[in-house]
Amino acid sequence: MTAVSARLAAVAAIAAATAAAVYATTVERRAYGLRREVVPVLSPGADPIRILHLSDLHLAPWQLDRIDFVRSLTDLRPDLIVNTGDSMGHPDALPALDEALSVFDGVPGVFVHGSNDYFAPIFKNPLRYFVGPSGSGATAEPELLDIDALERLYTGRFGWHSLNNDVAQIAVNGSILEFMGTNDAHRGWDRLDVLPGLVDALRELDEDDSDDPAIMIGVTHAPYQRVLNAFTTQAADVIFAGHTHGGQVALPGYGAIITNCDIPRERARGLSMWHHAHRAAFLNVSAGLGHSIYAPFRFACPPEAVLVTLVPDDIGYS
Repeated sequence: MTAVSARLAAVAAIAAATAAAVYATTVERRAYGLRREVVPVLSPGADPIRILHLSDLHLAPWQLDRIDFVRSLTDLRPDLIVNTGDSMGHPDALPALDEALSVFDGVPGVFVHGSNDYFAPIFKNPLRYFVGPSGSGATAEPELLDIDALERLYTGRFGWHSLNNDVAQIAVNGSILEFMGTNDAHRGWDRLDVLPGLVDALRELDEDDSDDPAIMIGVTHAPYQRVLNAFTTQAADVIFAGHTHGGQVALPGYGAIITNCDIPRERARGLSMWHHAHRAAFLNVSAGLGHSIYAPFRFACPPEAVLVTLVPDDIGYS
């Protein structure tokens, strides 16, 4: 290669990288979309249940486009909201979050928290994200967020159930849904040691003698394998998670570069089956709707909400 050819190739590479960076920061991070999935786990003849899975909004007060997109999802007429955390992205985000979610007032829901619901974002070297899980490389101590106010919004204003190392039971469209959840496993706040006892106590409350068993749903922010395995051991039918941002930066034809946890890279986004100890559960990992205000980019991994419709298992899936 001649010196001129080498210079032209270098210029072309820089131009391509610049174009990709501009696209990632100005276009794709605002290209909100809806992914639809159908999961056959209900008893034969049961009415479908439309679950809107929201995750990783990382909301800041000025992100009006994100607020508008979330509000538009009310047109889906969901029967249930599952929020897998990291909704907050700024110390003053709570009024914006209230505005975004207020259209779902009256829709039952469950939620867990991610660490960004407890701590405001701080600047980190964005390249650090590509060499290992987040949690180090910060330039300052994070500001504490008003987690109590967030809890009041979810439980008091909307009547949602906290699954932060807890369980719940909700009747939806004639089916009984049982839930188990954890606090943020990325911070090590999951209490898998208490989960079996909580699940046993929940099942003892079910006095329904019908032949239709309750559907068990696991909910967590960060899909670490230890959590997914514990949920599957406790006979989860479906598991919801977020945290990964789908990799946030992916390569076409390859997928996520990293997952920010120990879930396999190919499971960083989408619906799959999780197998453990001769059991299996449907696993839905959302790529989420947002990003840190200090890492405002996405590439080959657009933001998403997910509509998961539970339908009868009429043809014997296993």
